[in-house]
Amino acid sequence: MSVTYIVVLVVVIWLASAFYGDGLPKKYRLRKCMGKYWKSAFPNSSKDDIREFLILFTDAFAFSTKDKLNFSPSDKILDIYHELYPSKWMADSLEVETLATDIENKYSVNFNKLWHENLTLGELFSSVKNT
Repeated sequence: MSVTYIVVLVVVIWLASAFYGDGLPKKYRLRKCMGKYWKSAFPNSSKDDIREFLILFTDAFAFSTKDKLNFSPSDKILDIYHELYPSKWMADSLEVETLATDIENKYSVNFNKLWHENLTLGELFSSVKNT
């Protein structure tokens, strides 16, 4: 292999990891832990309940579970989705549909009745915990 080929390959790999990282959009990857915001918004919910919900969310979006507390209660689900798929022409991996199925299976809640374009993670959490 030529040195030029190796340098180009290294640059491409570096750029890919810089832009895509572990799949978590940069906006959320750069955040500090949002746990205090979850506890403040839901003081009567246990940390385990919050984490369990966030793991369900991160699994549906194929994010690493270690990133679960990078999301805040005020984050809109569609904003997160649009960070992953900024172009309407990009094929998605059915993240919202997977989330809907997982929410319905775990919490026995009709996701479609809760859904609206500005639905936040906190609003969804509140809805599933109040059932």
